[in-house]
Amino acid sequence: MNPQIEESWLAVLAGEFEQPYFSELKTFLVEEKRRYVVYPPGSLIFNAFAHTPFHKVKVVVLGQDPYHGKGQAHGLSFSVPEGITVPPSLANIFKEIQNDLGVPPSSSGNLVSWADQGVFLLNATLTVRAAEAGSHQNKGWEPFTDKVIEALSVGREHIVFLLWGNYARAKKKLIDAQKHLILEAPHPSPFSVHNGFFGCKHFSKANEYLRQHGITPIDWSIRR
Repeated sequence: MNPQIEESWLAVLAGEFEQPYFSELKTFLVEEKRRYVVYPPGSLIFNAFAHTPFHKVKVVVLGQDPYHGKGQAHGLSFSVPEGITVPPSLANIFKEIQNDLGVPPSSSGNLVSWADQGVFLLNATLTVRAAEAGSHQNKGWEPFTDKVIEALSVGREHIVFLLWGNYARAKKKLIDAQKHLILEAPHPSPFSVHNGFFGCKHFSKANEYLRQHGITPIDWSIRR
């Protein structure tokens, strides 16, 4: 795997690709791809970076790892390509957006229109073995994506970090709360959505914070 990553991100993260952990990660992925089907396709592993350059990030939505079903993962957390059924967690995100902002739920789960506006849809683990959730955790992706979060915290200001679920909330320690807005809630999965994700109003709160700092808010509808 030779990382093809957007220029502004490459400038910030170039040193990480030379680290021993990343070399081990590349070796692991080569072997995984030889033996198994791995998602997303290689060209889409860094898709979130391609759509949301470092200097354009307004909001970070942190997921855990990519969807492991055929055709679902395309390198953007919670998002699926056109024509793929909207997964349950994303359907609940759409419900909260409707409750919060009055935006009707979309039949499309493709969140590229968010990413292009500055919503950085980052998974902590950027690959997964087909049909095996979490199979690429603790193989080297987490140190890399932790560095991504730290780079945003240090190098930017007035970003909204949406941390949903215990895994994402554990990343709070990487973020300077004096420079950024951190919003926390339970995960939007059907198992936890009623424990406080519904009613969190993170989407209106994010936009209000952006407006307060002279930043164009996010259009949370899904544009095709």
